[in-house]
Amino acid sequence: MWFAPAPQIRRWVLWGLLMALVLTMLSTLVWLAGRYEVGQEQSRLERDAADAVSDIRTALTRNVQSLQALQYADRSASPWEHEAPTMMREHREWLRLELRDINLRVIKSIDTPFRAPVFSRYGREANQPEVVQACGVARRHSGPGYGTSTYVPQSNGLGLEIMDLCLPVITDGVLTGYTIATYSLSEILVNMVGPQLTRSQEVSFTESDGTRLAMHGTARRGSRMFVAKQLLDLPGHTMVLRMDSWRGAPDLFPNVLTALVTAMAIALVTVLLMLARDMRRRQRVELDLADALAFRKAMEDSLVTGLRARDKQGRITYVNPAFCEMVGFEARELIGQSIPAPYWPPEMVDEYGQRQALRLAGNAPPREGAESVFMRKNGERFPVLIFEAPLINALGEQTGWMGAVLDISEQRRVEEVSRASQERLQATARLATVGEMASLLSHELNQPLAAISSYATGSMNLLEDAANKDPQLAETLGTAIQRIAQQAERAGKVIKSVHDFVRRRDQAREAVTPRALLDDVMPLVSLQARKLGVRVVVNCPADLPPVLCDRTMVEQVLLNLARNGMQAMADDTPHKVLTLAVRRAASNASSRWIEFLVADLGHGIPEGVAEKLFTPFFTTKQEGMGLGLSLCRTVVEQHGGFLSHQPNIPRGTVFGFTLPQS
Repeated sequence: MWFAPAPQIRRWVLWGLLMALVLTMLSTLVWLAGRYEVGQEQSRLERDAADAVSDIRTALTRNVQSLQALQYADRSASPWEHEAPTMMREHREWLRLELRDINLRVIKSIDTPFRAPVFSRYGREANQPEVVQACGVARRHSGPGYGTSTYVPQSNGLGLEIMDLCLPVITDGVLTGYTIATYSLSEILVNMVGPQLTRSQEVSFTESDGTRLAMHGTARRGSRMFVAKQLLDLPGHTMVLRMDSWRGAPDLFPNVLTALVTAMAIALVTVLLMLARDMRRRQRVELDLADALAFRKAMEDSLVTGLRARDKQGRITYVNPAFCEMVGFEARELIGQSIPAPYWPPEMVDEYGQRQALRLAGNAPPREGAESVFMRKNGERFPVLIFEAPLINALGEQTGWMGAVLDISEQRRVEEVSRASQERLQATARLATVGEMASLLSHELNQPLAAISSYATGSMNLLEDAANKDPQLAETLGTAIQRIAQQAERAGKVIKSVHDFVRRRDQAREAVTPRALLDDVMPLVSLQARKLGVRVVVNCPADLPPVLCDRTMVEQVLLNLARNGMQAMADDTPHKVLTLAVRRAASNASSRWIEFLVADLGHGIPEGVAEKLFTPFFTTKQEGMGLGLSLCRTVVEQHGGFLSHQPNIPRGTVFGFTLPQS
């Protein structure tokens, strides 16, 4: 028996192993080439499906624009009847156009000239739910809305899958009706998908469960089928566009590249064997480096603090996602930017440029951070706190600056809210003090007012004895003393009402005519009007019904508003006229209101003052306390009314408040 030498056996074994390796590599390369071709075909089909969806979306958008242009035609005139048939001939995918009113009743309609009317068998009402759905979507989005697709049987035993488009008709900002366009899904595929995509492929619309609604195109059958699906997401309805393609199995050598690689594989086997160990070592190092980089990237991306690196020339070399989200710019828009940075406010460019120059000159920034203001891409300013330090490389050399940026907008907002709350607490404390003062004054003033009333009563009794000596003088003095007693009694009622108001007691309300309220305050208003040279005009119709109110407190509101109006007309006012008017206000079946108006011809109320006009303790008068209008509004609101003001034409201000009818 012959045995081959051991070295030769080893060579045969090595050659056998080498050939087996080469054959294995060849088979693998051929298989990979086939898989590559399959992947390429599938990718091409996916692109074709995406292009088909894009073509359909573009065509649907153009159709919406055409319908919007048609809406400008008068629905009751002939232009619509002339333009609508023209558009139906241009758009074979439309089966029917309708104009409907706001209640979805059909005003005008037209069917496609290319086929028999699709609703002639069962009528249009059978598809009313889909129309209602589409118009509901259109109304909510103020734009086009699509209804779900539905099957419409035809007289020839077949049927069509249709879909309704609803477009709201807006006239002067008001919804006045709808334009309804009925699509044929099969015609959408025929007319909106490019013919180059359907020559060797089949395109169809399907439900989510795979049920085909409509299809178009033919495909050459083969041993392998490729399928691509894309969502067609429309407002109110979503469909799946499916594209099928058939191809034969790939050849043994599908392309020249595979053959070249096969030839080179034999030559590279030896090199691969020699480099295998080195590659394993390199792979381990690269994996370790990739893990380290991935960890650092994940750590930087998870930070809520913005990070920014700049070189020694001030150019931005790195920003993390938090910084990009903060300023609204993408990283590619910031990398490489120098002075001025895109997020610098234009009004602060000079200041920031000087600060940057000092930084680049070697002056280290403060370690506690520096406050600054950045500008987002949309122009919004926001405060930030910047911590910056030199960026040192592995050789110990400074290569730039590394900064951490904190958005302190929320902190500033919390501080502002805290400050406003503190101011409100202080105002509340002052109001409480005023309430205590009002209670004390009401208690202290009641006694001298009672004494005045008693003296006036005694004086009236004495005048009765002197009436026989001088009747005219007695009558004159009697009238004056009677007025003193009336005003003392009125002052007592005012103090009692203020006391009840401070203690939040329920005031006694009564039915009073508007004229009676004006007559009660006219003596005091006329007295001050004569001092200030103001002419008072009263406009109160006699047929106005009475109002239900606390008489004393409402008279004080009228008196306060009248005094403010007269004081608003300074000496340089050409015509000093104060108008007191009463009229019926807007009412409904459950409540009716009377409105009181006090108008002056002063200089009006500036915008900045108007915002704080009813704020307690805010006043524009040197001697005022800033409580008059605030208390007036509180009194009116306790009656369920509303106190407001508006500019008077041609000049001045009109204050008005409402009271309920009795």
